[in-house]
Amino acid sequence: MSGETATGGGATTRRERWLGWFDGSLFTLCLGSVVVVIAGGLVQVSFGAFSMSIVEAWQAVFDPEVVFNRQAWEAFLFGAGVPEMNKRSLIVWNIRLPRVFVAVLVGMNLAVSGAIFQAVTRNELASPFILGVSSGAGLMILLTLVVFSGMTLVVPLVFGTLTLGVSSLLPVIASLGGVVAFLIVYAIAWKNGTSPVRLVLAGVIVGTVFGSLQTGLFFFADDLGVVQSAIAWTTGSLTGTDWEQVRMALPWTGLAMGLALISSRQLNLLLLGESTAKSLGMSVERVRFALSGIAVLAAAASIAVAGIVGFVGLIVPHMVRNVVGSDYRKLVIGCVFTGPALMVAADVGARLALNPVQIPVGIVTGLVGGPYFLYLMRKQQNMGEI
Repeated sequence: MSGETATGGGATTRRERWLGWFDGSLFTLCLGSVVVVIAGGLVQVSFGAFSMSIVEAWQAVFDPEVVFNRQAWEAFLFGAGVPEMNKRSLIVWNIRLPRVFVAVLVGMNLAVSGAIFQAVTRNELASPFILGVSSGAGLMILLTLVVFSGMTLVVPLVFGTLTLGVSSLLPVIASLGGVVAFLIVYAIAWKNGTSPVRLVLAGVIVGTVFGSLQTGLFFFADDLGVVQSAIAWTTGSLTGTDWEQVRMALPWTGLAMGLALISSRQLNLLLLGESTAKSLGMSVERVRFALSGIAVLAAAASIAVAGIVGFVGLIVPHMVRNVVGSDYRKLVIGCVFTGPALMVAADVGARLALNPVQIPVGIVTGLVGGPYFLYLMRKQQNMGEI
């Protein structure tokens, strides 16, 4: 009888622990974020060079001949031939909606990347931008665009060869740049261990140097189109994105988000401090670098399709933490929903604020993120180490 009671109590405890993830604050945050994404997406598809009413745009979004067409989704997700559809649906689904989907993926990646870096460094000032990862990934992207834009990679296979263009390798290239930058930051900050202040200062140093190298690459670009594309990368822009960018970022995003959710327990342990984590059997250095790799992958996937978008990875984890607390089981889920909401809303502002002129979305996130971060600094007595 006592064994049955113990077993039942254990099952109840596990059930309560799992249900504890989905409290009211997290549910409200996720629901509100979904509403913002949907509303922002509907606004995005309603405006453009091709004139159509809001009702016509929304009808195109929910056109059953597209939504329930397997051939259409194969074309969108795998690059197959686009089936026939009416003109409005073609414009909405091939030009306007992909921009919304890219914004969602970028928001997820940057928010989760920033949350992981803040746990790894135990520093709430950490983010892909401040720790130099964005600058390292951006430098590699620009180097590829300026110097190696015409190159192709031929991979020998058993049944032939696979030819890859440089554009298809941008996430991998960006990841390498981000990894190198983060390793340099760690090497500079290391002195019998690291500290939050040294990591931030090292990140500023590396980011400044890599930013200067990015600027220097402009002098080696002879093609005006390459220069304009490079400027878009350095400021962060979603202009001109299509399903190719969605296909490029989607698998890397799915991998990074899955690994981040699985690693929430390790992230919580790191927040307890190295000595506590070691006493619980964690190999701190290995886990720290593995988690950093996840964060770099997420940031690189974002940079590869949208360029360097600042402040999202810094402020979104703060916003979510203020609502759901510091438990990373909730924090990662909150970032997965809140990051896209911020990016979609910022992109609506970037596209419509000076219509018909479109400004880079990175400018909008900077204008929003700067004042918000100042508010956090004024609100909290101590900022730095978590």
